Amino acid sequence: MSIPREPLPALVVLSLFSAKWDDFWPALQCRLEAYLGPLDMVGKPIPFDVTTYYQEEFGAALERRLLGFAQVVSQDRLREIKLWAHDLEQEHVHCGRRLFNLDPGLLTQERFVLATGKNFTHRIYLGHGVFADLTLIYQAGRWQCLPWTFRDYADPALQEQLTILRHGYRVKMGICCE
Repeated sequence: MSIPREPLPALVVLSLFSAKWDDFWPALQCRLEAYLGPLDMVGKPIPFDVTTYYQEEFGAALERRLLGFAQVVSQDRLREIKLWAHDLEQEHVHCGRRLFNLDPGLLTQERFVLATGKNFTHRIYLGHGVFADLTLIYQAGRWQCLPWTFRDYADPALQEQLTILRHGYRVKMGICCE
């Protein structure tokens, strides 16, 4: 018989992409840290070129950066963080276009879960229009893609940054190294 228990807290990871980083950073950093606490890592820029879907809204030469925060949070905050991030994006809409895209996720030692407003067969509804997307799992010493994993999250450079964040998370949680 299983006994319901609170899981370990998770590390908040924001995926931030834009073609105009200098137009909002470091002001955005201040807003993020006021809500989520200090940043532990601002990842190196990774070209976001696996799709042209966002180019009309954001322009070409999109780059993604992963942002990892020092504090861990209860895993049931994912919906709240997604709604907050959405509102923050909407504050930075000019001429009908967002200046940046923020995708919040939670990282644990076993998985990386993104929050999304889009339903799909494998996504779990969290309420208020937000779904949880199991994006990657960590097994056998590396990130494993799933049939629905976004192509950009299969990128070795992005997974390397997630591995760095995962290591820091494990240290914070006092989990022995593998």
